[in-house]
Amino acid sequence: MADMQNTKTIKDRHGLALSTTSPTAADYYVEGLDLMLAQSYGPEDSFQQAIDADEGFALAHGALAVMLSYRILIPEAKESIERAQSIVNGATPREKQSVRAIALMIDGKGPDALALIREHLAEYPRDAMMLRLASRLLLLGCSGSGVANFPGEMLALLKTVESDYGDDWAFLGQFAFAHHETGYFDDSLRLAQRSLEMRPDNANASHSVAHVFFETGDAAGGTDFLADWLQGYDERAPFHVHLSWHQALFELATGHYDRATALYESDIRPSVIARNLGTLADSASLMWRMRIYGEGEPSTSWAEVREIALPATEKPGPPFRDAHAALVFAAAGYTDEMGRMLDGLKTAADNGDPLVREVTLPLIKGIDAFANEAYEDAVEFLEPAFADLPRIGGSHAQREVFEDTLLEAYIRAGRFDGATDLLNTRLKRRTSPRDMFWLGRTQAGLSTTSDAIDSLSEAEWLWQSADPDSSELSRLKQLAGHLAP
Repeated sequence: MADMQNTKTIKDRHGLALSTTSPTAADYYVEGLDLMLAQSYGPEDSFQQAIDADEGFALAHGALAVMLSYRILIPEAKESIERAQSIVNGATPREKQSVRAIALMIDGKGPDALALIREHLAEYPRDAMMLRLASRLLLLGCSGSGVANFPGEMLALLKTVESDYGDDWAFLGQFAFAHHETGYFDDSLRLAQRSLEMRPDNANASHSVAHVFFETGDAAGGTDFLADWLQGYDERAPFHVHLSWHQALFELATGHYDRATALYESDIRPSVIARNLGTLADSASLMWRMRIYGEGEPSTSWAEVREIALPATEKPGPPFRDAHAALVFAAAGYTDEMGRMLDGLKTAADNGDPLVREVTLPLIKGIDAFANEAYEDAVEFLEPAFADLPRIGGSHAQREVFEDTLLEAYIRAGRFDGATDLLNTRLKRRTSPRDMFWLGRTQAGLSTTSDAIDSLSEAEWLWQSADPDSSELSRLKQLAGHLAP
């Protein structure tokens, strides 16, 4: 534990006053906050130790509530934030406002929480927890009607406080994320690496490094980086699941289905890990990808993922959650669940919810149509929603599962011009064997045989280390053989 002087005003690492008379409580709070910012294991324990040292420390109760909400322990989170609210009157104005923002977030009032946090950061720019919550609310699409350019908004918000943080490891890791989501990959890598130099266990920074590898098409480099970095990362940390998901995506990109499946079974599936807000998206999107790529997903896991998707059938929630719940219901044939979710979304759209009407509902209808092999219908639903996908939240890497679904729908529906346009845009950004395979299929559909043979040949060369018995590689070779003169 860091040694903190017992002065009249105890402050946190960023120089902000803490309403506790206990240096021990303050030390544990600072430790917990850093663990939260680094996405490491144990912030809940540190916040609880802060509370044990000073039960009247309202901000510690609020911070614990945040972590409990991340673990989807909502009754416990509500109890913790209610305790914070009951004792916050003697705290500083900053702490009172922080507790209020956390309460709004836990109560499901994301837009109100985000609006309050924006005001808060204008007055208290070095409030690192509130800055993290603002980025998270933007990332999860909890901003009312959604933000079409939310990565740009996130970057703009962080730039307003850049001078207040300087060379702070936690800020740099967060800043790196906003940079790769807006296409500044070199800057993102530089910021993340600097953050890791100062705090090597910062999973937030390693996450951005993984994203840069993903966005630039270097799956082999991403695999090597994460395989090395994860060796020193506590497997009990909830973010270990998401980084394992990134590792599985790299394995899929290089055609290593067996490795991706093994990662799912050991580090991602809900029955083997502590569930958190990302569990549904990580599980559903990985298995859906495996299904549409043609290899087939682990056969025993849809039922357990269904359990964490069920809240989406009760009422519309965050669009990112609802879209991933749709993947589960569509893939596994849970028609009753899909029907209840669609009914709720239709009601919300009829009642004037623009995000549901313009993005979430057509996206989920498209997913449902795709699963039912109605590919023309899938295109008709997915295509109009495609440009607005950032409004549902999530990173580009996470939203790409819906982009892949549109691509496969284009090809299966014989809409080759749409597939060509989308693939050309993707291939300008990065090299991808799967995109080259898709392009070869598209060119074959357009009867540009010579171009198709070239694309398939390049895809096979890029996949030279892929599982030799994968159905995807077999289909590639079969098509190439059919087209050969």
